[in-house]
Order: sequence, then C-alpha cells, then structure tokens
Amino acid sequence: MSGVIQIIRNSFIRLEGFLYQLFGFIKNLFSQIFGFLAKIFGFSKSGYFLENNEATSTKPSNIQQSTKIEPKTTPQAPTTIRRRPDPKMDYFRKMAQDLNKS
Repeated sequence: MSGVIQIIRNSFIRLEGFLYQLFGFIKNLFSQIFGFLAKIFGFSKSGYFLENNEATSTKPSNIQQSTKIEPKTTPQAPTTIRRRPDPKMDYFRKMAQDLNKS
C-alpha cells in the first residue's frame, strides 16, 4: 500500500504546483491590466491623492522651538566585571592535569 500512498502524495504535490503557477499567471495578468488602466486614468502619479499646498488657505507656521538636550552625567559601570574563581573548576582542572600526566 505504500506505493499507492506515494502516488497520491506526488499527485497532490503536482496539483499544488500547477495551481500555484496558474494563480500566479492570473495574478500577473490582472496586475498588468489594472496597471495599464491606472496609467491611463492618472492614478500612478505619486502626488495624486495628496492635497496641493496652494489650494489651502492656511499657511504653515515656521516657528521653531529651541530645545537643548543636556547630556546625562550618570556614572557608568565598568564593562569588564571579574568573577570569583569557582572552586568546582579548580577540582576539574586538577583532574584534567592528572589525566594528562598519566
């Protein structure tokens, strides 16, 4: 029965690949059609949906507030922190040295 199951699995894999290619082709076709229509009607311009600055009656204010950022003077901890020697490591080092000697 494992041969039949393998055939069914391979069929589903091939069907999946075929549908992926088919829907990719359909997506590409629609994107080309809508892209063409967008160019014709002028929707592809970058500023199409933005309002023009001349059309508004209000003028933008050019007042800038001066803010000074003061650097913080907090002491920083040293980056290298020494650890205490571990007594268990000494035991393992001695054991390793004994193995190397014998």
